[in-house]
Amino acid sequence: MTIEWHYTIHPDLSVLSLAGHLGPEAVARFTEAIGWVLSRGTGPVILDLTELRGWSIGGQMAVAQAARQLAQAGRRLELAAIPADGSLVPDGTHPPIPVHCDLPSALTAHRGGVR
Repeated sequence: MTIEWHYTIHPDLSVLSLAGHLGPEAVARFTEAIGWVLSRGTGPVILDLTELRGWSIGGQMAVAQAARQLAQAGRRLELAAIPADGSLVPDGTHPPIPVHCDLPSALTAHRGGVR
């Protein structure tokens, strides 16, 4: 099983929405999506996981790597609606990753000036 992704540009931020399961077989596709996001838009990237059915440790590590890549480009990764099967496993090498309970909350935080 792999993932589907959709990219949306909002004022001053971008949203990358994932659906499916972010397991070992989907990491390459996710990495390609992050590369695509890096070449477009500016500002923070909200990774919308509302439709993600789950993620493996490898998938979580790919998210941590994405946070590092975005930070190197001067952008921040934020998560919305992490899967119920666990939170992001910190490896101590990625920048802080804000987590929002859902996408509307993440968007509201930005409209309200919370960064």
